[in-house]
Formats: sequence, C-alpha cells, structure tokens
Amino acid sequence: MRKVLIDGDHLTIEDVVAVAEGRAAVKLASQDKVRRSRQAVERLLESGKVVYGVTTGFGRFADRIIEWEEAATLQRNIVLSHAVGVGPVLDEEVVRALMLIRANTLAKGYSGVRLETLETLLEMVNRGLIPVVPSQGSVGASGDLAPLAHMSLVLIGEGEAYYRGERVAGGEAMRRAGLAPFELAPKEGVALTNGTAVMTAIGALTIHRAQNLTLVADIAGALSLEALEGTPQPFEDQIHQVRPHPYQIECADYIRRLLEGSELVRGYDPYRVQDAYSLRCIPQVHGAVRDAVAYARRVVEIELNSANDNPLLFWEGEEPLALSGGNFHGEPVALAMDYLATAIADLGNISERRLARLLDPALNGELLPAFLIEEGGVNSGLMLLQYTAAALASENKVLAHPASVDNIPTSANTEDHQSMGTIAARQAREVTGNVETILALELMAAAQAIDFRRQKKALKLGQGTAPAYQAIRERVPFIEKDTIMYPYIEAVRQLVGSGELVKRVSEVLNRL
Repeated sequence: MRKVLIDGDHLTIEDVVAVAEGRAAVKLASQDKVRRSRQAVERLLESGKVVYGVTTGFGRFADRIIEWEEAATLQRNIVLSHAVGVGPVLDEEVVRALMLIRANTLAKGYSGVRLETLETLLEMVNRGLIPVVPSQGSVGASGDLAPLAHMSLVLIGEGEAYYRGERVAGGEAMRRAGLAPFELAPKEGVALTNGTAVMTAIGALTIHRAQNLTLVADIAGALSLEALEGTPQPFEDQIHQVRPHPYQIECADYIRRLLEGSELVRGYDPYRVQDAYSLRCIPQVHGAVRDAVAYARRVVEIELNSANDNPLLFWEGEEPLALSGGNFHGEPVALAMDYLATAIADLGNISERRLARLLDPALNGELLPAFLIEEGGVNSGLMLLQYTAAALASENKVLAHPASVDNIPTSANTEDHQSMGTIAARQAREVTGNVETILALELMAAAQAIDFRRQKKALKLGQGTAPAYQAIRERVPFIEKDTIMYPYIEAVRQLVGSGELVKRVSEVLNRL
C-alpha cells in the first residue's frame, strides 16, 4: 500500500481517491508547522488576548468572553452542540476523503491543533475507523459544521463509527482500533469543525468520476456514430482549429483516434451530407463539458490545500497573530459543483438523444430494426432502455438547479450569506451517478446495433471502438429476444463507473 504524505500544500485529487478507496495510507510529512501553530495558540493564551473561538463563544456568541478554566469545555461543547446532522449517512469513501482533507488543512500549520490530535485523526483513517457522518445539515458557509462535528465526536469518544464493517459507539470503535479518546484543547474544536472538507471531499471524488465520464461519453458517441453509419467529417481538425476551444479540439482528436480504420462510418454521400446534432456536435458539447470538469478540478485542488478555518494563526516576527476572516465560506466550491452538475447533466442529455436515435425506426429506415430486435411486437427489444435514460435525464434537470443561488441566514443573522456548497456537491455526485447509467444504456444499444449491421456485412470497427465493443460483449450478449435486462444494465454501468472501459480503450490506443 502506497503512502500519501500530507503537508498542507501538495494533496491531489488522485491522492484523495486512493485514500478514499483504501489503496493508500496517510502520513504527516513534517511536524514543524503543526508544532509552530500550536505554540502560537499557547502564546496567545498566555498573553490574555481575546481570540475568537478560543476565548470567545461562536457565531452570534462571539461577544461572550470565555474564562480560561472553561476553554476546554468550550471546545468540547462546540463538537457536541454542532453534531446535528440528519439524513442518510455519507459513504465510507466520502468520510475517509473528508478526514484526509481536514487533516491536510490542519497540517498546513495555521489552525493551532496539537500534533497528537492530528496524528490521531490520521490513525483513524489508516486503521479503518470511519465516523458515522449524516449527509444533511451543512449550509456550507462556516464550513461544514454539522458533518465535521460528527467526525469530531469520535475523537472525544462520542458519536458512532464503523470499524471492520460494524457500526458501534464512537468510544468503543476507538478502543477496538487501539486508539484513546481525548479531551480537546483550546482552539481544537473550532479547527476540526470549521472548514470545507465535506463539500471538497464529495467534489474531489465526483470530479474523478466526471473525468472518466467525459472519455466514456466520447467512446459511446463514437460507437453510436458507427452503429448509425454516421460520417466522420465533423471531427476533422480544420473545423475545430477555427473555433479553437482547447477541449473541443482535444475531444475531436480523441474521436478521430477512436474511429481510425472503421468500416462502419460512411464516406461521401450527396443525399446524407450531415448527421443529427447529437452525432455531429459531439466535440462542441463534450468539449464544453470537459472544460467545466477542468474548471471544477482547478477549484477543488486549490481548496484541498487551503487553510479554511477561523481564526487563522500567523507569526509576525516574534509574536503570533490570530486573524478572523471568512476562508471557511464554501462559495468557490459551491459554484464549481453547480457548474459541474449542469455540465454532466448535459452529457446525459446528449447521450439519451443518441440512444433514442438508435432505437427509432422512423430515423433509421432499413439500416436497423425497430428497437433493435427481431420480431418486433412480440418482442419489445431495447425500447425501455430509453425510458430509463429519459427518467434519469429528467431527474438530473431537477438536481442541476444551482444550490448556490439560495440563501437562508443562520446564527441570528450573523452568518447572513450561505454557499450551500455541500448540497451542490451532493447534487453533482448524484447527477454523475445517473449519467454513468445513461451512458451504459447507450453503450448497450450501440453494441446491439453494430451487431445488426455486421450481420449483413462483416465490417471492421475503429481501432478505439473495437476494444470498447469487446468489453461490452464480455458482459452483455446480443439480445435475440426479450429477456431480463437490469443485470446487464448494472454490468455495463460497473464497466463505465470503474474506469475499466476507458482503461481497455487506452491500452489499445497507447500501443498504436
């Protein structure tokens, strides 16, 4: 198992995915910044200065001075009082990711936690101790307060956690993992709960899936083009160079590589000069989606390596300085996740339209049988695949409504603008899952249509579409008559979501 070293500055989305999937352990790269940050807290406490969240209450209670003897109680109380999450619990992968991201923020050296607190959090990740974290309750402005409080409960022996597949009390989970709960020191409660780790974790994992989907969509589009005897002319480089959006050019190049050598596409035909937009405009649509994913990736990778709690601790010469600001506000991530959800939803929209064309006898004439089945009537064939795709695409249109445009003030109007970033991230994740299925449905139909075309004449697939077709056929046979379809749908969805389809195609293309 490889190790991910965290220092607050170099964490990547690939690191997050590896830890989330249990393929990597985590280790602190250096203790120096953490120790220095903790020394700043202790120096400020000795000086008697008023520091938000250390010697004051939180939110609207920022004007309430907390006496020294109550400082530890204050930190415990913020965790207890803020653990108000509700709804379905977050997947274990998401919780591992958010724990890693929060630890990386603390390792950056501006949060003031003790070294043992940070190392305990890392050991929880490494030993497979996963706090139970409800998915709902964050408005994403003072960070992800409620879900991060649920994570923090386990550190103090409260709450619940999963350990080796069993859901148990937090203190018992710590005992089984060989760890000891402890009392939070001044500044630690606010440092653990005040930040964007949850929305960023969901965002990082969703971006990883979305990047895979952009390539899957190109593969599916290329297979559908072959199935429908489309023309490759719209993918010629000259067309895209004169509208030089980089990701449009990149997409067109990838489609050309996929289709190289194909005998299923058509040459010049004066009676069929152009194809429908869902085929002809693949680079323009898929390329724009790639651009949106790249933007979201840039935002999230900045956030992964940001100090986003409050207050932040700095050293000015010999004296530490605590500065209160708003780095906890999730707006950068919220906007990126809303944009991502919209873009991926449209990837599903265009895929559903290609699927509909594959099944529609009015559009295909003699090329393909209605609903890609013989003896139509007694057999419905693949008709219902489009129903499912339509349902998912329609659901995505609701989920793609931007969460960030909403605002409900909290804390007696002290926190009067919210990002709703965690809602945006959860919606983007759900949209991405739906589009994985929509693309799986298109791939199934395209493979079925290609088989019908090749029954008439043995035609060669493209160099990149051939391994994709083979991967589908390893999981789904040619459908000769009506049968139970949902196991096949799930098999292809797993082929898509696991990254295996893109890997199979890339292995072939990289050898050429």
